[in-house]
Amino acid sequence: MQRRSLLKAFALSATVIGMGISWGALAADTIKVGIMHSLSGTMAISETPLKDVALMTIDDINAHGGVLGKQLEPVVVDPASNWPLFAEKARQLLTQDKVAVVFGCWTSVSRKSVLPVFEELNGLLFYPVQYEGEEMSPNVFYTGAAPNQQAIPAVEYLMSEDGGGAKRFFLLGTDYVYPRTTNKILRSFLHSKGVADKDIEEVYTPFGYSDYQTIVANIKKFSAGGKTAVISTINGDSNVPFYKELANQGIKATDVPVIAFSVGEEELRGIDTKPLVGNLAAWNYFESVDNPTNKKFVADYRAYAKAHNLPNAATVVTNDPMEATYVGIHMWAQAVEKAKSTDVDKVRAAMAGQTYAAPSGFTLTMDKTNHHLHKPVMIGEIEDNGQFNVVWQTDKPIRAQPWSPYIPGDEKKPDHPVKSAM
Repeated sequence: MQRRSLLKAFALSATVIGMGISWGALAADTIKVGIMHSLSGTMAISETPLKDVALMTIDDINAHGGVLGKQLEPVVVDPASNWPLFAEKARQLLTQDKVAVVFGCWTSVSRKSVLPVFEELNGLLFYPVQYEGEEMSPNVFYTGAAPNQQAIPAVEYLMSEDGGGAKRFFLLGTDYVYPRTTNKILRSFLHSKGVADKDIEEVYTPFGYSDYQTIVANIKKFSAGGKTAVISTINGDSNVPFYKELANQGIKATDVPVIAFSVGEEELRGIDTKPLVGNLAAWNYFESVDNPTNKKFVADYRAYAKAHNLPNAATVVTNDPMEATYVGIHMWAQAVEKAKSTDVDKVRAAMAGQTYAAPSGFTLTMDKTNHHLHKPVMIGEIEDNGQFNVVWQTDKPIRAQPWSPYIPGDEKKPDHPVKSAM
């Protein structure tokens, strides 16, 4: 009896070990990738679509054979517009979930929150949103715009004859690092163009702010002093009440144009855009650009939204950070194939010079030294259907300048990412 029990125990043990080997092999057949975006809180309006387009892109890559012959397995976390929670979720993804890469963040404060975690653990973050520059990390690839790929060209356009010849500038933003640093750069740039401080107004509001009545009234007063433009770095769901208040007080784009750096097609979905026609946004992509690659991108996303029953699936739109997410995931996959490994150091090296034919209609290149994409610049005018008509764009992609020539001392900083850059 004892011998028979021993044999049974041995057989059971062998089965368990065999199953363990099988499960281990199964796990090895997938590559985990992290998706870290706010799916709740004030930033959910902007970040949820980035999660959706990331999942669509991963599905498409998997349908075409995956990466290194393995399927990508997304691990989605919700830091809930809570900046310290971003750091916790980043650590969870890298240490517990063992992801090979993370695609995520929107605000610069969330990126600043996770950056020490990625550098400490040698993780890899792809950041898909325009930002203020003044940063390069060996652990981040920046697929959104630096200031010279959005903010500076936008203000140059406003000052031009085509852009209305603005002489006064009302800088309105959410109170955190991206708007404040961008406006520091813009103020210095405007000084270099002969604009005095008396012709520059700077106002900040908290995340989730909604009472814009007084601020919009002040914009009207300020504009009485000369041809004025508003430069908006408002982020998240505060954009909805701001644009509604502009309409309520009858401020038209022909009188005081607003150019936004964080408002795209998604943010306009919940607004009656008819009173806002003619206001502007500066990005590197708009859904309305007309080329075969973009038509497929838009059609694929609409089909994905319908198939996965996304909220308001019939009216989904694409936008610039979604395109940057899509490009970033494909570039990472190409780099992994080139490196024949998901090892961060090997992928980092393989990312240099990667190219991708983007929905913008341009072939984008990852710079060989500074971890930023070369990107075209586009200025779009709001139409009454919630889309943008591109009224100006560069002829070719522009190389990013992470360190601004308008901030003293930046010219001495290295054009490659080092940990001491922070």
